[in-house]
Amino acid sequence: MITSSPQSAIQSVVEEFVREELSAENAHIAGAVWNMLDAGGKRLRPRITMLAARACATSASEDPVLASYMELIHVATLIHDDVLDNADIRRGRESTNHALGNRFSVLAGDYLFSWVFKKVTQGYQNPVPTILAAMLAEICNGEVKQLRAAGNARLAPDGYFDIIGKKTAELFAACAECGAIAALLQTGSSAGPQLREQPAVRALREFGRSFGMAFQVRDDILDYTATEAELGKPAGSDLREKKMTLPLIYALDGGDRTLHQSVAELFALEDPDAADATAQRARTIEFVRNSGGIERAAVKAADFAADAEAALDRLPASPERDELQRITRGFREFSSP
Repeated sequence: MITSSPQSAIQSVVEEFVREELSAENAHIAGAVWNMLDAGGKRLRPRITMLAARACATSASEDPVLASYMELIHVATLIHDDVLDNADIRRGRESTNHALGNRFSVLAGDYLFSWVFKKVTQGYQNPVPTILAAMLAEICNGEVKQLRAAGNARLAPDGYFDIIGKKTAELFAACAECGAIAALLQTGSSAGPQLREQPAVRALREFGRSFGMAFQVRDDILDYTATEAELGKPAGSDLREKKMTLPLIYALDGGDRTLHQSVAELFALEDPDAADATAQRARTIEFVRNSGGIERAAVKAADFAADAEAALDRLPASPERDELQRITRGFREFSSP
């Protein structure tokens, strides 16, 4: 069984890839990637990949290689996200774009995506590469939709769910699905798209997607409730980038004119780091905290987590399924302060 802390296996494989293979091909990019990895992180995506594999095929051996690829895909998305958000801090450290510039960061993210996909196609049969290629397209689609929605105070909840479904949930879904399929391939199943229709594979993909939705809603809540030390980046970063997240959408749905005016004034300011913008952002955060929007968003996160648990209930009992349920339960029980 995979324990609640599989970091050692994943970390050793990632270290080997980055410090040996990737470094041999491009030491500059390897250094930037390692700096991001060394800053820490929850490692939820590789953890779910490994747990899903054994939940689907209990006789499969652990595959930290595929799990590590999923973490590196996540790192590449973070490097690109920081460019789009003009971020200075990531995981409590200087972001790649702030340290090395946007041009290098875009190329580093692109190179890392390409490098991982090269390794995946060399090591895994279909439909694993196909799923990951479709996942990357969805992530890019979600990024574009989020950019177009920036500053749109009329964005509806469904628009927000569409964005996070593509940007965040799709990667979690791919982790669970690819982990399961890789385990089936390892234990003798024939390669091909029919593996995606296996009941356990479908259940795990649905789990991953619902878990990813719960994860992102909770992450967006924390941007209004947590401290910079807890987040590893400045609190209120979403408002700084004029991102419409669920706590704000629900808060505005309450119809409070003061909040609407505060958001309109904030989004009208050109320099998000100017003193007046910082003060206006603080006022808006306080309005949102008092609006009930955070509590409504927490209920929605719990609903998504319940959907994830329901998908896991369709799997045979196993220690790995129980661990996935335990992880998910933490999101279901989350409540805002």
